[in-house]
Amino acid sequence: MKFALTGGPGWARTVLTAVGVGLGVVVLMLAASVPHMLAERDARADARSPLHLEEDAEAGQDTLLTAYAGTEYRDALIGGLELQPDAGVEETTAQPPPGVDAWPGPGEMVVSPALRDLLDSEDGGLLAERLGHRTVGIIGPEGLEGPSELYYYAGVDTLDGDHGMRVGGFGMTMAESPLPAILVLLVLVLCVVLLMPVAVFIATAVRFGGERRDQRLAALRLVGADADMTRRIAAGEALVGALFGLVAGVGGFLALRQYLGSVTVWEFSAYPRDIVPSPVLTVLILVGVPVAAVAASLFALRGVAIEPLGVVRESTVRRRRLVWRLVPGALGLLLLLPFTGPFTGDSGVEQIRVATGVVLLLAGVTVLLPWLVERVVGLLRGGPVSWQLATRRLQLGSGAAARTVSGITVAVAGATALHMLFFGVRGDQTEYTGHDPDRAQLSVSQAVFEDDDGTRLIDRLETVPGVTDVFGTVSDTALLQGSAASNGAVAVIVGDCAALREATRAESCEDGDVFLAGDGSQDTALPGPGDELLLGHDLTADGAERRLWTVPETASATDVRPDARGMTRAGVYATWGALDPARLQDPWLEVMLRVDPESADVVERVRNVAWEAETHAPVWELRSETVSDDLLSIQQGLLVGATGVMLLIGASMIVSMFEQLRERRRLLSVLVAFGTRRSTLAASVLWQTAVPVVLGLAVAALIGTVLGAVLMSLAGLRVGGWTAFLPMAGAGAGVIALVTLASLPLLWRLMRPAGLRTE
Repeated sequence: MKFALTGGPGWARTVLTAVGVGLGVVVLMLAASVPHMLAERDARADARSPLHLEEDAEAGQDTLLTAYAGTEYRDALIGGLELQPDAGVEETTAQPPPGVDAWPGPGEMVVSPALRDLLDSEDGGLLAERLGHRTVGIIGPEGLEGPSELYYYAGVDTLDGDHGMRVGGFGMTMAESPLPAILVLLVLVLCVVLLMPVAVFIATAVRFGGERRDQRLAALRLVGADADMTRRIAAGEALVGALFGLVAGVGGFLALRQYLGSVTVWEFSAYPRDIVPSPVLTVLILVGVPVAAVAASLFALRGVAIEPLGVVRESTVRRRRLVWRLVPGALGLLLLLPFTGPFTGDSGVEQIRVATGVVLLLAGVTVLLPWLVERVVGLLRGGPVSWQLATRRLQLGSGAAARTVSGITVAVAGATALHMLFFGVRGDQTEYTGHDPDRAQLSVSQAVFEDDDGTRLIDRLETVPGVTDVFGTVSDTALLQGSAASNGAVAVIVGDCAALREATRAESCEDGDVFLAGDGSQDTALPGPGDELLLGHDLTADGAERRLWTVPETASATDVRPDARGMTRAGVYATWGALDPARLQDPWLEVMLRVDPESADVVERVRNVAWEAETHAPVWELRSETVSDDLLSIQQGLLVGATGVMLLIGASMIVSMFEQLRERRRLLSVLVAFGTRRSTLAASVLWQTAVPVVLGLAVAALIGTVLGAVLMSLAGLRVGGWTAFLPMAGAGAGVIALVTLASLPLLWRLMRPAGLRTE
């Protein structure tokens, strides 16, 4: 261990190893913090969930009425609750929600810091107009899932038993339904794919400077050390680098988490105090990293004979064998093949089997790549000087080059498999809505109350800039009087001619017309001309006589057709001039809108108008398909994790590249002293990276595609997505190109004759 800390070569190698291991430890510590982070977010979400009382619960000093007041703004979800203490803001004994010091009064609201910043910004003008309350406070961290969450509480005085839910406080534990088996499989693969490159890089980092180290060990043999002692010295040197890496990684993790509260990645954020590693996982990291470092160091010496007069490896190297390198991949395939039927996700043993199989198959990439690089570069001959320099260097020792790109190849292979699995899972977790976005893009619906016949909101929506067409209808259920239909229920829909044409196949329409639209079903009861309808469903309701309506003799028969939402309703369709919607008992307003996609913020302006309705009418964007929320959450986790892993891979490859250049600085100086052009040397370094990269990406594409197909079969999905490796390989090649460019300044610095100086 002392040998690793004495002299320039020892310190340089130890520092590089510590930096590489430290980067990996930071990612592992962050990954170990995920369970606690998610648990704390869920606990705060439960703490602010209203405790619902029975429907007939009486108002008291400690009760209040609440109503959900969430909205959406430019694809960002904004959560909110309207609050109205039954005893009044001043007299209530109920405790405010977590993070709120005092009840907001009518017209006031307390907001999260992120929402306050949005409302105060230029981009938040339309949202501030929508919410319309005066901000009087800020929600504390104990009342938010994360620092970037958009949330608010608004004080109101308009809620009653029909428009609010009576609650007795906050703190309801929300029951979570278990994930479907196919999503459990997706999470398992996601965790393995994101963490495997980290493990590969840590194993690579502890082998930095291996050739120089072996030369120093040969010098120790010359002064009396035996072979076993040199192996112990190599293990101790690797252990020092790993221990320093642990210290650097833990310190970097503690320093980094202080700033993570101000970072939002793919709409996800966390408070620093939530980022606490699991004790069990922390112990595994603290013990596993040094053990892995020693094991990797000893494994690297298995084929090296360190003698007093030099290292035998510098003569002809024994060719790598292929047979044992196929074993991990074969074992992984055996574990993943669905011998016992599709994956169910119910058994822990089953989950461990799948995770182990994925690990072994991805590990097959790392052990197969050095053999492939050695075989291919052994066949390369001729070419420009830069190409010959590169291929000769790889022929003399391709192990370091293969190890440098092994992390990115594992990441590409795992990402390819994951992308194929996502392709299949998305189809399984996608619901086709039947919507036709070409006919309408937005939908608004709400109950219509006594002081409105439903046309007010329709008229206002027609004035929104960017709205091209509005199709609004008011509907209710009517009872057919007499024995003709045994008092059957009939749907009555009132709208203008444009709206009726969207829902029926009426050939012509004028205000005052009535249509009897059927769907061809024998079970559908339709009135005939002259029949009486009770415009409602309650025979005892007041004003029954006023709600009696006779179907005019001019009513014509037609058929219904699916509207833009894919829905069909058989019934009586009447224009405004034929039936006053105010006569309906419990009318329901439905509006579909066509908008100009080029109009800026037209959706937000529609939401603002709909928000002014008594119940904050929701606005739905019509989509032909929707994806489950669970899958979207997993996809968000993938994006967050993949971003972190790609940053680690880029940083680790830069460290690896610097280490390789440092190892070759004397050779570079000799070539420069002999007159080799800098451009030739730069091109040779590029070729030395490009050859293993191309081979590594080819192996990654092959194994990743095989793994993806096996996982899809295991999940019972139709195998597809065969071109998933193309974007993944492109991303990997892009990372390596950036790393190569970043290494050029150091290359220029090393290419000086002064590098021949020695002590």
